[in-house]
Amino acid sequence: MISKNIMENKAIIKEKFNNSDDLILYQFDTLGDTEVLLVYINALIDKKALNEFVIKPMKNNLVSAYDIESSIYVSEIQEIFSINESIKEIVDGSVVVYIDGIDTAYAMNMCRYDKRSVAESTVEQVIRGPKESFVEDIYVNKSLIRRKIRNHNLIFEQFTLGEMTNTQVCIVYIKGIVNKEILEELKARLSKIKTDAVLDTSYIEEYIDDSPSSLVRTVYHTEKPDVLAGKILEGRIGIICDGSPSVATVPKIFIEDLMDPEDYYSKPKYSSFLRVIRYLSFFISILLVGSYIAIANFHHEMVPTQLLITLAGQREDVPFPSLLEALIMILFYEIIKEAGLRMPKNVGQTVTLIGGLVIGQAAVEAGLVSAVMVIIVSAAGIAEFVIPHFREIIVIYRILFIILGGLFGLFGIFAGFAISAFHLLSIKSFGVPYLFPIAPYDKEAMQDFLRRETIKKMNHRPKYISEPNSRKRN
Repeated sequence: MISKNIMENKAIIKEKFNNSDDLILYQFDTLGDTEVLLVYINALIDKKALNEFVIKPMKNNLVSAYDIESSIYVSEIQEIFSINESIKEIVDGSVVVYIDGIDTAYAMNMCRYDKRSVAESTVEQVIRGPKESFVEDIYVNKSLIRRKIRNHNLIFEQFTLGEMTNTQVCIVYIKGIVNKEILEELKARLSKIKTDAVLDTSYIEEYIDDSPSSLVRTVYHTEKPDVLAGKILEGRIGIICDGSPSVATVPKIFIEDLMDPEDYYSKPKYSSFLRVIRYLSFFISILLVGSYIAIANFHHEMVPTQLLITLAGQREDVPFPSLLEALIMILFYEIIKEAGLRMPKNVGQTVTLIGGLVIGQAAVEAGLVSAVMVIIVSAAGIAEFVIPHFREIIVIYRILFIILGGLFGLFGIFAGFAISAFHLLSIKSFGVPYLFPIAPYDKEAMQDFLRRETIKKMNHRPKYISEPNSRKRN
């Protein structure tokens, strides 16, 4: 409970915050000789507004302790009845007012701090369409979504996660479109999260993921408000985390990682062509190197004679078997890629370019690797960047298929492909099959799978994801 004696409240708050330097406790007398104590965190509040709309009016106008709401010029004011509740408001960026003689405190939301302005996404870049992206402030992100979907059925529900961080987390969906069973399941999983810290949506993903031991992600991430708006309009639920520019959505299906925001801002036939390119890039990045090794080692009859002679001539001076040669090349490729990503942007591209050219050329001239292997690994590496959402799967699965192809030939490749397909068939995201609409097959959803139909012909929302019998208004 809050004490009627502000000195007792002052002592408790100092003890709770361990006399932190950024804790401000300002005590003064009002016009009616009422003692008032203001408590706030120095870096979190708008000091100019505090002086103009709170301190000055209270000093000049407050006569009775119970007239505070009519004496100050702040719209967001809340009564607080416990010390712990007032402490939570202080760390959230509110100014808490304690008045001598009453056992009630008042919290005023005057939070203001430096934040990044809305800018273009550096991850999901588009030529046509909206360029803006989410920022680290949850309130700015909410406003970006509201600007896209101006409907009273757009619902935000807030949670507080992290015992130490007390992070604000918000789910967003459209009432009447969202699947109620999925919504209740998500709420149940969020309520079970018990952890010290939640600093990003990725922290939440690990608690709500349907397949935590799999490389396949069952939670989608985006930095673009228009992408999130499109997914919410299909019945998905967004998860916004304060401090993170990435918003998660559930449920997720396989095709989402092969889609691009620009697909819906370009002509359907061109968008369909680009999707075919992404599908091919997915299989090339994973299977190309392993298939080459399998054919070169076990299936010579599949290679034209002239090409086979050329390959044999190039490998004549290479001291390593093709399996080890490929693994070494992949290892150095991953090292160069990580160096380019982690180094400062100004030098990262230079390091990647020079490192790839110098090491590749020197390795071929020294006879450590064959030129064909450099070409094959480079082609697989380039294809990987066409579908960055699949990066984790591609990196690991490519190595596995290289080993399978080097040890068992094409039989190993086909066996690995079959096992991977069965694994994907077994995965669900909040009850939705991961390979939907292929398995189970859905005719309406196939209009936006490999081929994108015109928007005016896509009249149905994805089955299983949205409310049953939910139809668009076309």
